[in-house]
Amino acid sequence: MSEIKPTDPAATNAGEEKDWTASACSDSLKTRKPRPPKPQNAVTITVSSRTLFNMDEERKIYQEEGVEKYMAYMNQQDRENEPLMPGVAFPLVKALMMVNSRLRHLYPDSEELFDIVLMTNNHAQVGVRLIKSIKHYNLTIERFCMTGGQSPIGYLKACMTNLYLSKDGEKVTEAIEEGIAAATMFASGDVANQLSDTQLKVAFDGDAVLFSDESEIIFKQHGLDAFLEHEKTLENTPLTKGPLKCFLEALVKLQRKFYAKNERMTCPIRTYLVTSRGDDCSRARVLNTLRSWELEIDDIRFLAGAPKGPILQEIRPHIFFEDQMFHIEEAIKMGTIAAHGELIEQPDKDVKDKK
Repeated sequence: MSEIKPTDPAATNAGEEKDWTASACSDSLKTRKPRPPKPQNAVTITVSSRTLFNMDEERKIYQEEGVEKYMAYMNQQDRENEPLMPGVAFPLVKALMMVNSRLRHLYPDSEELFDIVLMTNNHAQVGVRLIKSIKHYNLTIERFCMTGGQSPIGYLKACMTNLYLSKDGEKVTEAIEEGIAAATMFASGDVANQLSDTQLKVAFDGDAVLFSDESEIIFKQHGLDAFLEHEKTLENTPLTKGPLKCFLEALVKLQRKFYAKNERMTCPIRTYLVTSRGDDCSRARVLNTLRSWELEIDDIRFLAGAPKGPILQEIRPHIFFEDQMFHIEEAIKMGTIAAHGELIEQPDKDVKDKK
């Protein structure tokens, strides 16, 4: 993941900030829209076009008839004004926008917001329908990358991406190899109408997601008894950080902005930990770890190996991060939007409050 705030002072010199404000805000000033946040201050979520919108029909044409037929199909003027249907990431994006709206109400000048970037390897010629679809749904997406058939992965760092979401597992792997947290999104059926439109709900698995996979490796290689003995021995030793610890930090930081305005009970962000851990020692190690990180999770479910699907069906998160496909498959069968990736550990972000 990229840093939420840069550590290099040269990255935020006055001239650069002035240039960004001038270029990013010229149109915003004319339309009186809130200016987009500077990337170094935002939590940047980059989504692929096929993740934001349902482009299964278009994808089929591309795979079966080739790129020229695909471009001709997308370029048909009578289709330009036909909005693409929402995709698996659409409810998440709407929820991120809702949080931004609440933050702007409480902190009008703050740039500590979610910044949503659309990343696509489409050619610019076929981007008109994407742009019109975004406008149709009134989505606040200020930054676009259309790479003309080339892989978009090389642009993720340039966009200061904190999290990349795609339906293409190969591109997710590419992103991970570049040191960027990424996940492949899955869903089955129409789940959008079942999700909260007043609260962003993000659920995490524990080992290999929020925490490192050190304990999970012991379980896989040596079995349950060895895992329990390992956790008992290290009960008071915090787990090392996993790939999405920094994303949880970003969520908690934004939550605390609401708490500071006495809005803890109406906070539009809610976090969940749904883990297969269950015995006393492994539970205690998780709680000790979170305490050592000074991070709160609103709702923790220790399932002791029980299926996660029913719990997730009750929670109805906008996204559930999980590293094991059998849990993903179980979750999507029960209508949960899930994200999978062998996520790799990233450097800590600076998520301290601004002075």
